[in-house]
Amino acid sequence: MTPELIATAVRLADTITRENAALAALDLAGAAGILAEKNEAASAFIAAQAIVARLGPIRLPGWQRGEAEQLAARLRTLAQENKRLLEHAIVVQGRVIGMVARAAAGSDTAQAGPFYGARGGRSAARPAAMALSARA
Repeated sequence: MTPELIATAVRLADTITRENAALAALDLAGAAGILAEKNEAASAFIAAQAIVARLGPIRLPGWQRGEAEQLAARLRTLAQENKRLLEHAIVVQGRVIGMVARAAAGSDTAQAGPFYGARGGRSAARPAAMALSARA
């Protein structure tokens, strides 16, 4: 591992750690806000890996080799946790969207009684169609 590869690996690990914390708290907006930074960190890491691949094997002193192995293990663990948390967030978001859709479909306007118009008066007309949108 070169110093550049180590630096990019640490940056990527730190970014994934922050994203995982947001996902664990189901702060989907916060996790989505980290996406661009995560993509940049991943791209820098991949570029540093490509440079190391072109240079060939690099022999590190024992203490540095141990740190590099720990960093690689940390990245593997973080990536596995990130995958699990992302899958969980998708399931939760799907459930929320399903509940909202069922609630919207289940509100039978004929049973709801009179409708109120834009100026607050009663109206016999059915309300206009409604669309739902969800963003992370």
